[in-house]
Amino acid sequence: MPKISQFTEEQIAAAKVYAASTPPADLDPKIEALVNDLIGRVADKWTMLVLEVLAEKGELRFTRLSELVEGISQKMLTQTLRQMERDGLITRTVHPVVPPKVEYKLTHLGLSLGAAFCGVWVWAAENLQQVEQARREFDGKAKTRSEPGLAPSTSLKASP
Repeated sequence: MPKISQFTEEQIAAAKVYAASTPPADLDPKIEALVNDLIGRVADKWTMLVLEVLAEKGELRFTRLSELVEGISQKMLTQTLRQMERDGLITRTVHPVVPPKVEYKLTHLGLSLGAAFCGVWVWAAENLQQVEQARREFDGKAKTRSEPGLAPSTSLKASP
């Protein structure tokens, strides 16, 4: 299997194990709440990008991290790193030097979360052509519906 993004064969194998697992029918509400919370956080683009950069580059200083996470503001990076630290996904190390040197590194928990979400990369690689084909077909239909003189198939106006 070709390498997908910067994920290792071990991370891809772990992602496939996670994907093949079925959660129990009597799922603990605390676990469900954690999953919903983490999906919301990790689905946010900044957390995923920070996770990816730290997985690829290892321990990084704030400034270097901000350079590698393209488009992120200092405020957003600070908020993202604080939340990731709170969740146990990263460690923040302050070195007692002047000026202070602060470095961030993924924890084992952060690496394993990255492996779990690696499944999305695997899925994307395996289904890219089908998604692109579906999009072309949809866009072709949408173009036909929006041509002048043709009635739209649905109406967004509220009925009386």
